[in-house]
Amino acid sequence: MTLHLGGDVVISMKDVIAIFDIEAAMTSEINKEFLEIAKEEGFIRKISDNEPKTFVLVERGHKTIIFLSPISSSTLLKRTEFVRNFSSTTSKLKQGGYDGTQRN
Repeated sequence: MTLHLGGDVVISMKDVIAIFDIEAAMTSEINKEFLEIAKEEGFIRKISDNEPKTFVLVERGHKTIIFLSPISSSTLLKRTEFVRNFSSTTSKLKQGGYDGTQRN
C-alpha cells in the first residue's frame, strides 16, 4: 500500500514511522532540535516549494528520511484510512461477503 505525500512523491505505508503536524511539532524544543540536526545531516527532503504542513518520518533500506509535505497531517491520515478501508472492502469482495453495507 502506498501514500501520496504531494508532488510526485509516493511512499510505501510499510516504510512510514510517523506523521507529524509541523505547527504542533514546532512547539517542542526537542522536535525543533531534531529537525535542525536532520537538516544539517541531509535527511530532509522537501517535496514542493509550498509551505510544508507535515513532516513524515520514513525508513527506507535502513536509512531515515524526513519528507516535508505541503499536505496536512489530517489529510494524510485520511488517506491511510482510505487505504485500510479499501483493502478491507476488496478482501470482502474477493470472498463474496460484501453486500454494500458497512459493519463494525
